[in-house]
Amino acid sequence: MKRFFLAVLSLGVLVGVGRAADKNPVVEVDTNYGKFKIELYQDKAPETVKNFLGYVDSKFYDNTIFHRVISTFMIQGGGVDAETKREKPTGKAIKNESSNGLSNTKHTIAMARTNDPNSATSQFFINVKDNDFLDKAKARDGVGYCVFGKVIEGTDVVDKIKDVETRLSPNGEKATPVKDVVVKSIRRVDEKK
Repeated sequence: MKRFFLAVLSLGVLVGVGRAADKNPVVEVDTNYGKFKIELYQDKAPETVKNFLGYVDSKFYDNTIFHRVISTFMIQGGGVDAETKREKPTGKAIKNESSNGLSNTKHTIAMARTNDPNSATSQFFINVKDNDFLDKAKARDGVGYCVFGKVIEGTDVVDKIKDVETRLSPNGEKATPVKDVVVKSIRRVDEKK
């Protein structure tokens, strides 16, 4: 009986270890408006998450801004330097994984891109309402935008950011924050000191 219990206990520990290893990565975004955490769905968007974490690990996102904020749509960041207000040089574009079954619902994070479906590099956006028209199934271009995670803590911070005052941007869209929304850093939670 004692051996059986130990075997079951060992099996339980092994199963527990397996589950921990399969756990989705979480990152913390530290901004001048507060902090929020994002769970990344590496099982649904493996290349996108790997790409994003590459930028996180290299501290690429430090001192960037949310340069495009539309309170009824999304907040976009991940590529514009806070000091120069210019786009930072990025790595190669990645394949769009929008066919992963995830929807652009409120507080999900997705990759920003140009009209070329496979042009995403470092920029991302956080949906501040349900935007299912960006999903592959409903997108005008038939491709859509790849969701790869969701804000799991600090949604109040995202909501503060979406409500910042904006002015016209050079392209005529009222989406440029009057006061910079600065991303101080993005770090993996499990590696944060």
